[in-house]
Amino acid sequence: MPVESVKLLAAAFAIAIGAIGPALAIGMLTAKAMESLGRNPESESAIRTNMILGIAFAEAIAIYALVIAIAIKFI
Repeated sequence: MPVESVKLLAAAFAIAIGAIGPALAIGMLTAKAMESLGRNPESESAIRTNMILGIAFAEAIAIYALVIAIAIKFI
């Protein structure tokens, strides 16, 4: 197997596995935030702020996986 095809396969696995966790985390976070809003609509601003912060942290992990995949592919 040529080195280039192994690098492409490794980059694909890096981004695929690295994106599964943040995708599940964002989905669960949003679901729980909507559930909390249904129970306590008065606390919408606090829930929204914490939800956006949590989504940003989860998305940062996906960006790290993307950077690693790009580094594997081109380096």
